[in-house]
Amino acid sequence: MKKQHLVRKVLPGSIAEELEIEAGDKIVSVNDTEIEDIFDYQFLIQDSYVELLVEKPDGEQWLLEVEKEPEEELGIEFENGLMDEYRHCCNKCVFCFIDQMPPGMRDTLYFKDDDSRLSFLQGNYVTLTNMSEHDIDRICRYRLSPINISFQTMNPKLRCRMLNNRFAGEALKKVDRLYEEGIRMNGQIVLCKGLNDGEELAYSIRKLMGYMPVLESVSVVPVGLTKYREGLYPLEPFTGQEAGKVIDMIEEFQRECFAAQGIHFVHASDEWYVLAGRELPEEERYDGYLQLENGVGMLRLLMNEFQEAVEERLEEEGADRRKGPGKEMQVPETELSIATGQLPYPYIQRMADKMTQLWPKLRIHVYPITNHFFGESITVSGLITGQDLLAQLKGRPLGRRLLLPENILRSGEDVFLDDMTVKELENALQVPVNIVKSSGNDFVRDILEIRECPPEAGREV
Repeated sequence: MKKQHLVRKVLPGSIAEELEIEAGDKIVSVNDTEIEDIFDYQFLIQDSYVELLVEKPDGEQWLLEVEKEPEEELGIEFENGLMDEYRHCCNKCVFCFIDQMPPGMRDTLYFKDDDSRLSFLQGNYVTLTNMSEHDIDRICRYRLSPINISFQTMNPKLRCRMLNNRFAGEALKKVDRLYEEGIRMNGQIVLCKGLNDGEELAYSIRKLMGYMPVLESVSVVPVGLTKYREGLYPLEPFTGQEAGKVIDMIEEFQRECFAAQGIHFVHASDEWYVLAGRELPEEERYDGYLQLENGVGMLRLLMNEFQEAVEERLEEEGADRRKGPGKEMQVPETELSIATGQLPYPYIQRMADKMTQLWPKLRIHVYPITNHFFGESITVSGLITGQDLLAQLKGRPLGRRLLLPENILRSGEDVFLDDMTVKELENALQVPVNIVKSSGNDFVRDILEIRECPPEAGREV
């Protein structure tokens, strides 16, 4: 029996809607070929002529002929985005964050994936230990890229030790095949003190440079350590001085890579610069923010977007601050608050101070939230829980509303990591909560309460 894939949604105005495909239908095959997963599906529908076998809920099957533009999407979303089961990680990495999760949380937070297909679809990083030759063949045949790889080290013996997998060193040979086939890659090194740092880090970067420019970038991020490490490999956090040494090494390699290939290639995550008390690199050194989701350049991009948004707003209001104050800013008198992680706090505070200088009617409270749930060494906003927000904001001046970054919530839901809802937090704090997108422009617009309106509705006052 052929594998079938349940349709969750059909996009309005799409080819699938014209074909009368509906949610609840099942896609049986494309061009008489069984679909293993989303990669097969995406590859098979790229032709200008496609035959689609669809099974209706009553069991009736339709064979649909589709003529379309090459690479035009059909407009179908599936119940399972991968169109297959997710692959579980077979490693026992000494730095694994999931092993450091507290007990009693929802099951999905304990699932360890190591699926190369999620690397392509969602940007996940994979270790290659769970990737078969069949997977490599399909990646090369379908030209799937970029593939994001967790290298950790290029020392095979050390990699086996760090991943607790005797095949982890051998798995590095798969990179050679991807490189030879021209499959674009990005890399990651989770740096652990006393294991893959120092000379080992220098050795790994040097080896990885040999894959440039097919390997487009490598990020170096500090290991995340929660307070739940009993019985796990003894790891210690980096000091500010040690962070500075990591930055110095990476920046030296950046100069060498840029001279040779015109790219900076290896990047230190923002956390290193904050820990070392150093200024962030200029935008040009991030090579187009290839490692943004890994926390590389996120703060620089935020600050640059913020500055651009402020300047645009000043131009809109007819004020040229370089020549004088101009007319009075048309911003209502208001008091509000922002909660964020310890890592971005200095930058968020700097942005808030800038806005209150330009718009004196604003009063903004910025609160850095200490992560008691996972441990104080966890400083990013994305791991703040509802209970930490409630405990540390209760009784504080919050103004008319509280702004929180969108990465603080479970993806697509109004729920924090500890399952507290936004509504529950609002009720407990007695203040409306606004979720702000992670961009400098949205930061400015949300603080100034600039709303997008339909043209016929005019602009809110």
